Amino acid sequence: MTTTTLGAGTLDWNSEGVVLSKEQKLFYEKNGYIVIRNCVPQYELERFKNRFREICEKKDVPAEMTVMRDITIAKSEFKQGEKAITKVQDFNGDPVLFDYCKYPTIIDVVKDLIGNPNSNLMSMHTMLINKPPDNGKLTSRHPMHQDLQYFNFRPADFICCAWTAMERINRANGCLVVVPGTHKDPGVLLPHEYPKWEGGVNKIYHGIQNYDPSMPRLHVEMEAGDTVFFHPLLIHGSGTNRTDGFRKAISCHYANDDLCKYVDISGTAQEFTQDEILEVARKRITKLGMNPDEVKIDFADVWRGRARPINGKRCNL
Repeated sequence: MTTTTLGAGTLDWNSEGVVLSKEQKLFYEKNGYIVIRNCVPQYELERFKNRFREICEKKDVPAEMTVMRDITIAKSEFKQGEKAITKVQDFNGDPVLFDYCKYPTIIDVVKDLIGNPNSNLMSMHTMLINKPPDNGKLTSRHPMHQDLQYFNFRPADFICCAWTAMERINRANGCLVVVPGTHKDPGVLLPHEYPKWEGGVNKIYHGIQNYDPSMPRLHVEMEAGDTVFFHPLLIHGSGTNRTDGFRKAISCHYANDDLCKYVDISGTAQEFTQDEILEVARKRITKLGMNPDEVKIDFADVWRGRARPINGKRCNL
């Protein structure tokens, strides 16, 4: 029998889930991802798009939210509005966008993949991505990477990302690219660094060192509302947006709070990522009018501040 076990937590891949079939669960266990069609309805996506537009116009933006610009757009004439913003992160405190994290059809699948119907889930990392048209410098692409590079909580098998297309996403506008099975082979976190790309790389867009482009990749083309769920060790990235429009997607990383715990990543290949994120946190503390030298925080504190319970009781994270 194929199982993943940690203490009291066992994932039985050979049994039917609450919403996923045994075949679907086994596909995820083998490949590290699965696409569920029509997971989020169009009217909800429109709510999230409208809220994104409000954020771009600086309306009721939560203090903990991170609003980002592409390195080329930051130097362009677009200083505000929807064309200026390429990503918002940390929207667990936003009452509209957090509805995505709690959406029942999303949660049901996540529980089948990293827990059971009674599991306590945490929303750990949230993003709404507004991939811009590329200006020829290829800065709209995202290097091939593993999401676990950014996380200091484990075990990886009890973490899952839900990533929903907010409109048609294909190779032309930069769909996700995945390397199936890499959550198991090599099944470890590979060394990451900034890729040495002409035109530069966006902040904290770390990629796998010495990535082999001959690895068998799959382009995940999706319609609005389709959702891909994937493992944090799955190697993936996204291509260049070669269209004139902005490509939108919304995502949330979940952790099984009954089983996941923070670990010390000091001295590991993740340390430079940790240091960059801590530096961003110190800048935010400064903006809030506090002295970052007087506020002692570690990487676990950053994630504790970001995380929000989805259901049940907060346990470890």
